[in-house]
Amino acid sequence: MKLIFLGPPGAGKGTQADKVCGYHGIAHISTGEMLRGEIREGTELGMEAKDYIEKGELVPDEVIIGMVEHRIHAQDCAKGFLLDGFPRTVAQADAFQHISDIDMVINIDVPAARLIDRIGGRRMCSGCGVGYHTSTYAGNTCERCGAKLFIRDDDKPETVKNRILVYERLTQPLIAYYEKMGKLQTVNGDETPAEVTADILALTEKLV
Repeated sequence: MKLIFLGPPGAGKGTQADKVCGYHGIAHISTGEMLRGEIREGTELGMEAKDYIEKGELVPDEVIIGMVEHRIHAQDCAKGFLLDGFPRTVAQADAFQHISDIDMVINIDVPAARLIDRIGGRRMCSGCGVGYHTSTYAGNTCERCGAKLFIRDDDKPETVKNRILVYERLTQPLIAYYEKMGKLQTVNGDETPAEVTADILALTEKLV
């Protein structure tokens, strides 16, 4: 099973990907997490990507595509994978067509007015990297390791606004791209997380 999640920043793609991947036993490939891991480790790729991410801009295609191509051949992708955060442009989608096929593309649709509130409440652990949200956790330290929580640079208000503009300009055309291919399904991302999960699983069960 090979899936792609589309949706603007704050749509809940990461949360839903974890649930769907756990249910189907496939790998969750988040390009955002892969890049943040490179940044934490101080690699050359991480430093190159850091400037783009902090401005809310997209990392160059050749960097992302090469990273994804390498990742989907890992052992944990043997039963399939779910791409979260890739592709983000039609050019990336075209390039990926030469790397792998895709069974379904799921667009998580959320009204723009809800997105900034959602993203602004995100907090990240400075130690183990686990994520929190102020709507469900009011603490300042991680429940797992005790390290301090912080707001990622790409979750700050000024960067969030730019991320949404970038999405609307470059990523939203992917909806029409995959719709034309007959691969696109859309779910209402403004429901409760459990309802969104149920809607997505109802679609993916058809692939089993």
